[in-house]
Amino acid sequence: MYMLPSILKPGDTLGVVAPASPFDPALFEMGVRAIEDMGFNLSVDKVVNERLGYLAGSDHQRADHLMRMFDDPEIDGIICARGGYGAMRTLQFLDEDRIAANPKAFVGFSDITALLSFLFSRCRMVCFHGPTLTTLGKGAPSTREHFYSTMTRPLPMSIKASKARVIRQGNAKGPFLCGNLTLFCHLTGTLFQPNFSGSIVLFEDQGEAPYRIDRMLTQMRLAGCFDGVAGVALGSFKNCGMEKEIHTIFADVLSGLGVPLVAGFDVGHTDVNLTVPVGAPVELESDTCTLRFNAPERSSEENVMGLNPWA
Repeated sequence: MYMLPSILKPGDTLGVVAPASPFDPALFEMGVRAIEDMGFNLSVDKVVNERLGYLAGSDHQRADHLMRMFDDPEIDGIICARGGYGAMRTLQFLDEDRIAANPKAFVGFSDITALLSFLFSRCRMVCFHGPTLTTLGKGAPSTREHFYSTMTRPLPMSIKASKARVIRQGNAKGPFLCGNLTLFCHLTGTLFQPNFSGSIVLFEDQGEAPYRIDRMLTQMRLAGCFDGVAGVALGSFKNCGMEKEIHTIFADVLSGLGVPLVAGFDVGHTDVNLTVPVGAPVELESDTCTLRFNAPERSSEENVMGLNPWA
């Protein structure tokens, strides 16, 4: 059972957090204009401008600001300023019960995978793998359009692989997990390692040599991360070498799992970065190369209480 945050509407306020690295002010302002053009308001605390080497402030500062955004009743949703590195360092300072008591639309990608995994696994909350503020403004128009559509409309929704390649045929269902391969690998063996069993998992990455992708997948396979996984999808692997080679590595390392494996979804570090709901039930169909998302099922009592705004 997963909690759905309320869908957003024009006039709602998005709180900006910087849980990882410092950001480029020019790209940040481009993102601000893009969000405001959509009709949303932004709440930008001066703490997001903190700098501590390659981090946007201390671990406690970044974690505390994120918690305050979830606690604040005036904040309707939360968007990350940037990925980079550092979100993983905040996990030990987050209060999952406080967050779960105030579910809100939360969006980010890349290094933010650590937080998406935490919100899904620990808080049982649907969140969103999508652009950060510094990538939203410079992204393709379809990135902004899909962001707005996903955040303001109820499920169901679907996305189709634009550069579809079926590596292994089959259909599968399960909760949707999505994120950066490197971050998932670095969470392996920690208290925050996600459980892929029964899930459809989409991986993306950038700037990793093919042998490093092989090494990360092999480590995760040996650690049992893929035991019981229902299906695997691949997003973009920017500056990671030839796509065909990356697909071959996944096919080789994940051989024997007997699950569908479909590549070519516009999710990740490219101009087109589609926003997708992490934690929502999804169907992976290899014949159409489509991911179909549905609203999580709720009990009749929860529906009466108004806790399923997207059903």
